[in-house]
Amino acid sequence: MSGPDRLPPLDDDALTPEQEAAKNAILAGARGVFQGPFIPLLRNPGLLARVEQLGAYLRYESQLPARVREFVILIIARRYTQQVEWAIHQPIALREGVSPLTVAAIAEGRRPELMPDDEAAAWDFSVELEAYKTVSDTTYARAIRLFGEAGMLDLVAIAGYYGLLGMVMNTARTAAPEGPRLPALF
Repeated sequence: MSGPDRLPPLDDDALTPEQEAAKNAILAGARGVFQGPFIPLLRNPGLLARVEQLGAYLRYESQLPARVREFVILIIARRYTQQVEWAIHQPIALREGVSPLTVAAIAEGRRPELMPDDEAAAWDFSVELEAYKTVSDTTYARAIRLFGEAGMLDLVAIAGYYGLLGMVMNTARTAAPEGPRLPALF
């Protein structure tokens, strides 16, 4: 991502009533901060509200263990080289129990060598889904066995949701907050 932020933060005094309501709803919710993808999405408050609702479910109510959820978010952040999501979620993933060696491997764009079974299954599922837009029968069956149907659908939704956020922020050139950065892969 190079060049200036295309959709920088809007001045509070310039917000429409719909934009102000959407921003206040996020600030009053579980997140308590207005950052990252919400900054460019504020230009479309109807979309923002719906995107944020899905994100709140995936972040706080998902059927997946928090460690697996954050692991998958890092995979998607790496696939999109999304610095905002990496800066926000890398510390959360470590706090939730993702191994520092695993986080380093993801940052380097490679499959981690040693992972618990649930992370290995989530890796295979997420990488296949991103690469092929579907998963094999073997990968699907493993995800169902470990996460159930609801958890498997959460894997799909996390990949799609964080891919959407990655595309929004990469297009908008949203500035990343202070925090860890992804290295360039090429």
